[in-house]
This record gives sequence, C-alpha cells and structure tokens, in this order.
Amino acid sequence: MSTVTPTAAATAEATGRRKAIRKVILAGSIGNFVEQFDYGLYGYMAPVLAASFFPASDHTASVLSAYAVIAIACLVRPLGGTLLGRWGDRLGRKRVLLWTVLFMGVSTAAIGVLPTYGQIGLAAPLILLVLRVLQGMVAGGEYVGAVAFVVEWAEPRRRGFYTSFASNSCFFGILAGAGTAALMSALFSDAALHSWGWRIPFLAVLPLCAIGVWLRSRLAETPEFVAATEHGTNVVEAPLREALRSQWRPILVFCGASIMLAILSYTWVTFYPEYLSETLHLPKSAAWLSNMISVAVLIPLLPLAGAISDRIGRKPMLIAGAVCCVVLVPLAFKVGEAGTFGAAVASQLIYLVPEFFLTGIVTVCAAEMFATRTRFSASSIAYNCSFSIFMGITPFVATLLVAQSGTIYAVWMYLAAAAVLALVVITVFMKETYRSDLSADKYAR
Repeated sequence: MSTVTPTAAATAEATGRRKAIRKVILAGSIGNFVEQFDYGLYGYMAPVLAASFFPASDHTASVLSAYAVIAIACLVRPLGGTLLGRWGDRLGRKRVLLWTVLFMGVSTAAIGVLPTYGQIGLAAPLILLVLRVLQGMVAGGEYVGAVAFVVEWAEPRRRGFYTSFASNSCFFGILAGAGTAALMSALFSDAALHSWGWRIPFLAVLPLCAIGVWLRSRLAETPEFVAATEHGTNVVEAPLREALRSQWRPILVFCGASIMLAILSYTWVTFYPEYLSETLHLPKSAAWLSNMISVAVLIPLLPLAGAISDRIGRKPMLIAGAVCCVVLVPLAFKVGEAGTFGAAVASQLIYLVPEFFLTGIVTVCAAEMFATRTRFSASSIAYNCSFSIFMGITPFVATLLVAQSGTIYAVWMYLAAAAVLALVVITVFMKETYRSDLSADKYAR
C-alpha cells in the first residue's frame, strides 16, 4: 500500500512542474530571442541596409523603404499566425514551435548572403522582401505559441511572473540586436560595414536556432493541452472557425487593449534611436547606447510587474499603463529634446514606466483570454491583427509623421489615440483573467 499522502503527492507534482517550467521558459524564449534579435538588428541597422538594398540617391526614401519592408512583413503575420495556430491546436504546441524556430534561423541567415542593389539591381530588395515576408508568416505563430506553451505549463497563481520571462526574451533579443549593431559599428569602418560587415550578425543566428530546435525537441507537450484534448485524441477539427465563432469577443477586446503597446514599444526600440541621431544629431553610437541602457533597466523590472499582476490582477496594470502613455510619453520626448546623451537616457527611462505596466501583462493576456482547445488559433488572430501589424507599421508611420509635421509630438498623438481606445476597452469590456480557469471560455454567454 502506498504511504504517499495527497498533500505530499501534490507537493511533489508542484516541484516537478517548477523544474519543468524552467526548461519550458528557456526553450520557449530562444525563439522569441531570435525573432526580436533579427527585428532589432534590422531596425537599428536600417540605414546601412537601406544603402545596401535600395537606391542611394535619396537617404530618407531609402530608410523609409527599409522600414516599409518591416511593415509589409508584419502585415502578413496574421496569415502565418492563423495557419500555425490551426496546426498548434490540432497537432500540439511542441511540434509547431520546433518548425518555427528552425525556419526563422534559415531565413534570417539567408539575408546574410543576399546580393546587394549594386550587384543585382531591383532583384535585391525584392528578394529581401520575400525573405522578410516568409519570416513574418513564421513569426506570426512563434511568439503566441511560446507564450501559450509557458502559460499552459505554469502554476495558476504565477502565470504573470513566469510569462514575464517570455517578454524578457524579446527584450534580450532587442538588446542583443542593438549591442551587435553598435559592436559592428565600432569594429568596422563605414566602408567595411556597408560592404560586408552587416552580414555577420544575420549569419550568427543559425547556430542559435539549432540550439532552440534541440531544446524544444526535449520537452513534453503542455499538461493543459493534453488534458483539454484527451492526449491529443479529441482536438477541435476546425480550430480557426471555432475560434472565430466562440472567441470573437476576447479577440476584439485583446486587439483594442494591445495596439497601444505595439506603438509604444516599437516607437521606442526602432524609431527613437534613429530620431535621436538623425533629427537631434546625437552620435549614432550614443543613440544606440542610450537605448540599450533603457532596455537593460527594463529587463529585471518585468518579473516584478508580472508578480504584481498575479496579486492585483491584469486590468489595474493595463489601465495604469494606458494613463502613463498619455501623460508620461510627451514628458519623455520633451526631456530628450535637449539632445545630449544624458537627456536621451533620461527620456527613455521615463518611457519605461508605461512599458513596466503593459509589456508582460499584455503578453500573459494573449494566452489567458482564450480557452485551451482554440488558444493557439484565437491568440494568433488577436495578437497578429493588433500587435504585429502596428509593430510593423509604427517605425514607418512615426518617421512619416515627424517628416510631415516637423515635431515628434505627432507620434505621441498617434500613441495617445490608441491609449484612449485601450482605456475604454479595458474598463468597459475586458474581463479579469489572472485567476481564471485556462480551459474555460471567459466570454461565454
């Protein structure tokens, strides 16, 4: 007869789950890291890539073209996300995440060997666009799949804390992209950087993705998915159709609540360093360094934000973040106008306040708001139709707004409109999810 008490068995199960979640966080995070490393690297090196892949006669037009490639790639994310989401709900999270990290590595490395505009003319930007579009489609399922994977493994009362590490992997990727761009600028002359130096970091992604494939192949499927689908034998036959039929309310709510974070984050990490150097004439290396410092400061704060949201809920954090978007971002821009390195750092530290309240919380909501059996499909639709699209178009829109209006406060008005929309959606329509049952439909009538 077994002498193990129910309490001891539960404790052993919780301990085993905590050990598993550490491996899950690492395996899930590496794909997010690679995705954002590539995105951050491309954003920070946009002027160099613009000179390599677009006509050099008009610098502003070339940079806008480089940003437009990002925007177009992000516009196809909903398509890729729906396809991958369907497979994730039918085949399981693990199988899809294995393929996404592999494909991201191959396509990113391929950019590192592309011929330039000077070598093959218009074919160069066209091939670049095709590769970025393929990356965008894969990335449409990578992040939401990894988040679902972490949330479905996490202890119910610590989902915000654990998911914050998935958010952090993105910022580690952005930080690595910025650091790599700065390192390339320091190691190579302008001529060498424009000629071949920019290729090295894109090629370096391939071994990272090989590690990601190895890590993910060693993990089991999530307990939530196994339980909800009876070990994969009772999956939804048409998860996309079912998600649109039964989860359309939380999809719309998530879209309305998350657009502001996309604008906030990608104004900060891709547009603002370029604005500091091109408009305020801060040396490019100083602009990048100031951004890296602010990202590094945010990283240890996100687990704290996740832990707070596990205690007080997701909605209070999101409401505070929306208010900060309206109130503090113009102050950040005002401080940055001094044009010094210290002012650039200070302005971005102010910018971190709304980021603190929003980043990890939007991430965990992307999984918690949807029922397990259609979570991958529903969260892919919601995340990609809001966050991914605005993530892609924001650097382009921000550059255009400043060029047309002559002031960065036009960018703040763009953000403020999204924040006001989010405030209405969160306060009126959003339901609290921080202690909810993952398998249940929170918005069922």
